[in-house]
Amino acid sequence: MLNILALILGGFLGTIFRYGLSLWIPSAGAFPLSILLINWAGCLFLGWLFTVAGIRKLNPSVRIGAGTGFTGAFTTFSTFTVQTVDAIHTGHLALALAYLLASLIGGLLMAWVGVALGHKTCSSKAGKPV
Repeated sequence: MLNILALILGGFLGTIFRYGLSLWIPSAGAFPLSILLINWAGCLFLGWLFTVAGIRKLNPSVRIGAGTGFTGAFTTFSTFTVQTVDAIHTGHLALALAYLLASLIGGLLMAWVGVALGHKTCSSKAGKPV
């Protein structure tokens, strides 16, 4: 039951954060900058979280709430794909390709940085209780 509550709370918070940031991040014309930055942040966070969770043996409810709940609701693969298809259908092929490459390459880089930060976080606190 605790896992379900963590999932609900994480999902609620992730949705609110995504919506708020999508309103706060300035528009870049037809380029979906807000979703790109949100998805990059999610890749960074999830890389960090899963690394720290594995090393620190975090409670499963924390991993489920923060990983599946929060990050799952915060990031949005479906919006990314629909925006890419829409750009193609409206004749913005270069924009679609730029968005696709930025999402894929940037997401992988951000996840890699998140993993590196997770290792650094855990190694800098070695021996200290969590």
